[in-house]
Amino acid sequence: MSKKFAEYTEFDLPAINKSVLEKWESNNLFQKSTSLREGGPSFVFYEGPPSANGMPGIHHVMARTIKDIFCRYKTMKGFEVKRKAGWDTHGLPVELGVEKALGITKDDIGKKVSVIDYNAACRKDVMKYTREWEELTRKMGYWVDMSDPYITYDNRYIETLWYLLKELYKKGLLYKGYTIQPYSPAAGSGLSTHELNQPGCYRDVKDTTCVAQFRIKNPRSEWSQHGEAFFLAWTTTPWTLPSNTALCVGPAISYVAVQSFNFYTGQPATYILAKELLNAHFNPKAAGLSMENYQAGEKSIPHKVLDQEYKGEELLGLQYEQLIPWVNPEGKAFQVISGDFVSTEDGTGIVHIAPTFGADDQFVARKFDISPLLLIDKEGNTRPMVDTSGRFFSLEDLDPAFVNSRVNIEKYAPYAGRYVKNEYIPEGSGKEENLDVDLCVMLKQQNRAFKIEKHVHNYPHCWRTDKPILYYPMDSWFIKTTACRDQMIALNQTILWKPGSTGTGRFGKWL
Repeated sequence: MSKKFAEYTEFDLPAINKSVLEKWESNNLFQKSTSLREGGPSFVFYEGPPSANGMPGIHHVMARTIKDIFCRYKTMKGFEVKRKAGWDTHGLPVELGVEKALGITKDDIGKKVSVIDYNAACRKDVMKYTREWEELTRKMGYWVDMSDPYITYDNRYIETLWYLLKELYKKGLLYKGYTIQPYSPAAGSGLSTHELNQPGCYRDVKDTTCVAQFRIKNPRSEWSQHGEAFFLAWTTTPWTLPSNTALCVGPAISYVAVQSFNFYTGQPATYILAKELLNAHFNPKAAGLSMENYQAGEKSIPHKVLDQEYKGEELLGLQYEQLIPWVNPEGKAFQVISGDFVSTEDGTGIVHIAPTFGADDQFVARKFDISPLLLIDKEGNTRPMVDTSGRFFSLEDLDPAFVNSRVNIEKYAPYAGRYVKNEYIPEGSGKEENLDVDLCVMLKQQNRAFKIEKHVHNYPHCWRTDKPILYYPMDSWFIKTTACRDQMIALNQTILWKPGSTGTGRFGKWL
């Protein structure tokens, strides 16, 4: 009786692997497995293509093994399974690598190096490990057609995408929007929510934080009996305070007025903050100390809580002075508004609103018709106070007419051109300068800082550069998925998810 299966005298996996591959290749088994199924029911397999600008790793072997299992199973069940390989020539990681190798930045493209030469360098770099990928694919026995791959930088692929965008446009599903998005100054690119959720992107950092004092313009009579009246608002990003145009309270939160003294200047003041957060900012043991006998500089600062309480909705519309008057805004600004996102978990129960640097800030500001604080650059574009490299705009980069009419040059000039985070400062450009500290010192000197301290908090970082991101206003094109949401949810329910919790949970909730 002839042997149907090979017998092995020892368990030598590399040798077994080699002999099996030789048999598959000599008999063209992969090609036969597809040709024998021509005309059968189709099982469409979308290969999530790798990028050949990096060496393959064991995790790629694991993923491709799982893909192969399903394709082989469906082929054995009589399906025609076309398995077209592809290469994902995604842009940014490749561009960053090429720019580093060439010693240039984005601004140098078209100046130090031509666009044609730059593109050619990127195309070469993105495919440099193609041979290694193809060899791994062959050795692991992953059956996929690599003879005619789709490549995302190929014009056929690009024009297919333009066609799809055109079809979306014809259906009224493509629109240009202005939103606050996570942006990486170090990479020069916006980031998706998916990218921010990469492992390790959120990490604990220690930053200078500030509880700022916002002077109330027309305080209630009971707030005027002990110094000036101030709203207190906490921020972990003091560099956004020059862009403040509103303060946000929780409509159902209870607020109190507290008579006390400024820790740094010793000046008397009446402070407004959430009742639940009173003890976080005023020492309960100092409540009984004499207000009359207090001397500036004493560590124990007396305070007195007024009897009357106020719901957040009672504070709506109250106006306050601009905290850092560097740039004059246009439109309504510097008043109290309300938002459901305000909590008493931390801070003061009053949120500082900078509409150009926060999604919640932008949303609630629009709801109450509050203007964002915007600049006009020398090209005539409307911009936030910080440019895309992560620094306050230099005066020479702004429109001269705008500067002359709306910028307090004397106050703004010392901070113009400075980076908002040390991590954005280019290497070798000189001493690191902590802008947050300098801003807080300025506020302290002006009797506008209630508390300055270091605080550890969780902050998102760019997964490509390991540097912190900014929430930044950007013009972007969007697909109006909300117009098809109900249809997508209904179609999702027809999919046989394994496990089912993925379809109803993570994917379903995303839809």
